[in-house]
Amino acid sequence: MDVTTAANAPWLVVGLGNPGPEYAMNRHNVGFMVVDLLAERIGGKFKRAQKAQAQVVEGRIGPPGPANRRVILAKPMSYMNLSGGPVNALRDFYKVPVANIVAVHDELDIDYGMLRLKLGGGDNGHNGLKSMTKAMGSDYHRVRFGIGRPPGRMPVADFVLKDFSSAERKELDYLVDRAADAVECLVIEGLQRAQSSYNS
Repeated sequence: MDVTTAANAPWLVVGLGNPGPEYAMNRHNVGFMVVDLLAERIGGKFKRAQKAQAQVVEGRIGPPGPANRRVILAKPMSYMNLSGGPVNALRDFYKVPVANIVAVHDELDIDYGMLRLKLGGGDNGHNGLKSMTKAMGSDYHRVRFGIGRPPGRMPVADFVLKDFSSAERKELDYLVDRAADAVECLVIEGLQRAQSSYNS
């Protein structure tokens, strides 16, 4: 089922990250930060999903009328490299077409704070995307939040599991807010409009 035949289907917006307070401010957890803000905006609190290893919030975004969309916000609780299982279980439970799934994730190949939105494509070495694609194919949307490359010879795995630097944190709230706006625009107005407004 593609997006044109899925007008009345819900959207599933998945923030990718690792569960647990020790990971909360890691670069790898920016997806969690964005869906936390979206949950706040719709006045929802995350609760344990019935049929998946995930936390979810159900609600609606968009103005009243035809542009109003039912959304499920989700944070897989399986650790990043196993995200596909919980996401696929949520997709089945809520009957969400793959084209109505949005993964919000950190992206090494984009400068810090820049956004890129796209539909489908490779995983670029991102373990959360790799797991999702293995579980259900690659035809889902991505909101890619740039974190830049590690400095010097720091291994990528160490870099993504470190907290944002104090300099980065000065802008982080604004950038997470902008990423949440981009997700809302994608769900309500479609990919093309969201790309023209937020791809940087």
